[in-house]
Amino acid sequence: PPPRLPRARKTKQSSSREREAAMEVGFLGLGIMGKAMAANLLRHGFRVTVWNRTLSKCDELVAMGAAVGDTPASVVAKCKYTIAMLSDPSAALSVVFDKDGVLEQIGEGKGYVDMSTVDAATSCKISEAVKQKGGAFVEAPVSGSKKPAEDGQLVILAAGDKALYDDMVPAFDVLGKKSFFLGEMGNGAKMKLVVNMIMGSMMNAFSEGLCLADKSGLSPQTLLDVLVLCLVMQHPCCYLLYYQIKQPWLCFDLQDLGAIANPMFKMKGPSMLQGSYNPAFPLKHQQKDMRLALSLGDENAVSMPVAAASNEAFKKARSLGLGDLDFSVVHEVLKGTGGSG
Repeated sequence: PPPRLPRARKTKQSSSREREAAMEVGFLGLGIMGKAMAANLLRHGFRVTVWNRTLSKCDELVAMGAAVGDTPASVVAKCKYTIAMLSDPSAALSVVFDKDGVLEQIGEGKGYVDMSTVDAATSCKISEAVKQKGGAFVEAPVSGSKKPAEDGQLVILAAGDKALYDDMVPAFDVLGKKSFFLGEMGNGAKMKLVVNMIMGSMMNAFSEGLCLADKSGLSPQTLLDVLVLCLVMQHPCCYLLYYQIKQPWLCFDLQDLGAIANPMFKMKGPSMLQGSYNPAFPLKHQQKDMRLALSLGDENAVSMPVAAASNEAFKKARSLGLGDLDFSVVHEVLKGTGGSG
């Protein structure tokens, strides 16, 4: 028989207000993503206790009704369920294993959900430690950046303890538009790295295309217009939206628009041409994900020359001090080298 596909859950429909209001959730890490996600939980009636290394980042959420924990351990002690959204494997491990960390208070009847983007080995190490203390663990990295996090439109890639995953569905319904349960521990981390590897490689190809258009005497803005029109012409409804209503961005809510359909070009292209790179997804995190994806390729003997070349461009951008800007700033590196990377 054909292999069974991972279970995908369409969110926003199954959870009730009663279940949401009954949940008390801890939230560790209030960066660009974590802050937006915790705010969504508060807006939907969850009782949320937050922690961040820089405590001042908690202030806006406190104004929305959040409580503050002094340490990760104190948050876990207070809450049955605790979510973490941290920057990298080192931060994810530190919050769990360091003094006043998660392990000091996790135990029977408590669940820990790490939504950070890390490698599978990191997830498995945390999982084993949490289980040894009697707790339950789910890895649940997300696909999406700042705006989807603010809008509750993330895609959640979960794996691990199925019972805890089911318990977290009301929270996942608020945080994302769809969640996948991918089975055994590590599968969520692997899937997220594959997704971000593809995204990073596409951004490099897009940047090279803009550079090539410019260097060959074409208008990069016209290239963007052509890409939008390629999307529009794939669907008659899009044609109407583009020419009659003059709102081409509505086209991107439609599916199956053709081989070149990519909302990332539409969203990122105009700001790239303006040289504006306010961070929705910082380049330093994209480069970290490329590095981890390439390591996963090494483990599985998969040749990844396109991803490797893209990673070098992101590394060059970091060396130029661009790591805190949006990952689309790699365009500046490619412009500076004539589009060669």
